[in-house]
Amino acid sequence: MPDEAKKPEKRELIAERQTPDPFDPANLRLSQAFVETAGVKKLLTTVPVRKPSPQDFVRVHPDPGFRENFAIIELKDEREEYIVMTDLVSALNSELVPKTLFTAINRQGTVFLWPVRLPSPDGKDLDWWRSAREAAELAMKSWVRVRANMNLGAYDTFQAESVIAEPEWPQLGFWDLIKIAFRDRLVDRIDHPVIKRLRGQV
Repeated sequence: MPDEAKKPEKRELIAERQTPDPFDPANLRLSQAFVETAGVKKLLTTVPVRKPSPQDFVRVHPDPGFRENFAIIELKDEREEYIVMTDLVSALNSELVPKTLFTAINRQGTVFLWPVRLPSPDGKDLDWWRSAREAAELAMKSWVRVRANMNLGAYDTFQAESVIAEPEWPQLGFWDLIKIAFRDRLVDRIDHPVIKRLRGQV
């Protein structure tokens, strides 16, 4: 075949190579500048209920309006906490533990509710509970790390040695945080599935 007959095919191949790929990442990737200037506001949709991680330095909100005492049902196997409505407390007294929920935050900006056990109605107060309350009180003033000491039977509290900036707390109020944290874990009736489970009814 003459070379001239091959030239159109060559021209087509060259044209294909020169045509920009519409799926080139440079054509699709949203620039960071847009993200920063688009007025994006991060919504707080998840609020964990847990102890601080032993690797995290945390702070506790110093405002008394950001902590409260509650009747809590613990599911230890699942590591879940359920909050119980006040008018059910007397009927479920044997299933409950009294806890303070402190609003806390770690250095990564994750807001969580820190449940700390209160003394029992008969005055019993374990070192685990007392040391956790003391750690939460200290965390209102400085960054602390809390770690369980099994030999001691209490929590060790470590204070940050360097100066760390104050935390940026969310704009939501305490009861908004409670609503988010317990939206699927509110015991509001005596035949709640958690109660049935604890009583062997399911």
